[in-house]
Amino acid sequence: MISSAIGKSWVTDLDELRKLRDLAEEPDFQQEWMEVKRANKRKLAAQIRRTNGVDVSSESMFDCQTKRIHEYKRQLLNVLHVITRYNRIRSNPGLNVAPRTVIFSGKAAPSYTMAKLIIQLVNSVGNVVNSDRRVGDLLKVVFLPNYNVSLGELIFPASDLSEQISTAGTEASGTGNMKFALNGALTIGTLDGANIEIMEEVGRENIFVFGHTADQVNEIKRRGYRPREYYERNPELKEALDMIANGAFSSGDQHLFRPIVESLLGRDTYLLLADYGAYIEAQDHVDQLYLQRHEWVRKSIANTAGMGKFSSDRTIAEYAREIWGIKPEKIDKLDRRELVIQNFSEILRKD
Repeated sequence: MISSAIGKSWVTDLDELRKLRDLAEEPDFQQEWMEVKRANKRKLAAQIRRTNGVDVSSESMFDCQTKRIHEYKRQLLNVLHVITRYNRIRSNPGLNVAPRTVIFSGKAAPSYTMAKLIIQLVNSVGNVVNSDRRVGDLLKVVFLPNYNVSLGELIFPASDLSEQISTAGTEASGTGNMKFALNGALTIGTLDGANIEIMEEVGRENIFVFGHTADQVNEIKRRGYRPREYYERNPELKEALDMIANGAFSSGDQHLFRPIVESLLGRDTYLLLADYGAYIEAQDHVDQLYLQRHEWVRKSIANTAGMGKFSSDRTIAEYAREIWGIKPEKIDKLDRRELVIQNFSEILRKD
């Protein structure tokens, strides 16, 4: 679709994607963009049906967190939002929210017990939510197992929302956020890692930023962080954690997920409870925007259009220019063939 609109040069020069900005307001282009996204979502929905046995609507928002399972990447914060959303829908049958399919995927290190318990909690919450008829298609939760490149090739093009919610100051860079944004997903994230550069390239108005900054995180820890105070002050947070603790997602077993609850209320190393309120507020903004479909699509196009900087070609060209001091030399097909023959002949002589 992009090639038909701006030509094929963007494939080897990703900066060419900036030409999409001129098309972002055009209704016909927006409509075609939505149709391509919907087709990709149908492909992922079929995969979810095959692997998880769960039917999800391609008309729902595909809210994706695809990355290594680790406490600092805060899949648990996402789970707390899912539980809060579940409780809101149950309490308010007429609630006007965008239907969502929340998709988790990623692997845990073999000996990382807490990460594996987080995966179990995601699946357990999904089992409860997906079988609750009061919720219906307003909320589905799936964990796609055995994440690999082939699965990523289905997830990234189908994504509407990209969850990049690590504690500020903990993410070295991140590339999943780049893949999501290149495929037109809007980012919800902290000012951490490559999120900062993505914001600079696509515009802060085209992503959802929340949470404490790295400096604020350090200051909170310096003063003495007390996560239980956030738990006591926020009724929705308290309800979500109490449900986990009381066995609502473990068939009444109050011991299974106790390590998670005790960790969050005891030390909460990665400040999930401190960022919870801001995260929920940002998710409310996500809902409001998704219901304005053409405005959402405009921002989706803006994300793809702003991703030229993140090309590896651009990185290598910058290294060549600024570090190695070399210039590219163009060779035609015949030159390349002769070069291969010369190299092969040299190898034979050495042998």
